[in-house]
Amino acid sequence: MSLQRRRASMSDSALKSSQLSMARYLRNPGRYPPPAGIEPRRLKIYERLVYNNIEGFISGGFPVLRTLYEDAAWHALVRAFIDQHSCHTPYFLEISQEFLQFLMHDYSLQAADPPFIAELAHYEWVELALDISEEVLPPPVVVEDILAATVQLSPLAWSLCYRYPVHRIGPAFMPRQVAAPTYLVVYRGRDDKVGFIELNAVTARLLELIRDNTGATAGALLVALADEMAKPHDPILAHGAEQLTQLAARGVVLVPASTP
Repeated sequence: MSLQRRRASMSDSALKSSQLSMARYLRNPGRYPPPAGIEPRRLKIYERLVYNNIEGFISGGFPVLRTLYEDAAWHALVRAFIDQHSCHTPYFLEISQEFLQFLMHDYSLQAADPPFIAELAHYEWVELALDISEEVLPPPVVVEDILAATVQLSPLAWSLCYRYPVHRIGPAFMPRQVAAPTYLVVYRGRDDKVGFIELNAVTARLLELIRDNTGATAGALLVALADEMAKPHDPILAHGAEQLTQLAARGVVLVPASTP
């Protein structure tokens, strides 16, 4: 190896070592020493800038979750995320998704943490994901008989099931025990507003059938649902037609334009 190449290799190695030292320090300034050769005042300014940017995106993406924490506990949680989680994206706008993955898969609950934080964070992330989605709903299609129409679940409607009633959680309501499952459909309507509807288990199953059976008519899906429940067809068809009409009006269920 030539002297010039050797010097370049040594320079690259020194740069990588300095970058690694900086990354470790920024992740956990309390555990790792600062990189050499940088004025402490400037380093502290940069460290605060990085932390404040990350914390700001997390607080903005999970506003309800933030209200449940005292400042010290909240900042400890954000510090744990920065220190322990290996992000798979360099983009600040995707930090909320990375934070959610951290809570769901990498984080061990501490004494200050409510037991539902991962579910609440998921619910808040779904609202954010729907709000910023570039998906556009087609114009509504008016049909005379919803039962004869082909129905689809809107790409801007997510049918979800949680162990905790996440849509009700806030500083005044923080359940500690798991109760009955909570079924929700979170959606963005044609007015571009994000909302939710609390469902029962039967309606949640109907939305699941709609999602998994593209091209089926509403009537066929309701008959399949009645058979699963071992119930007479007629009451399920009547009630289901009313529900689907309401869900279609909100943009949760779509009727393709090709429907006769």
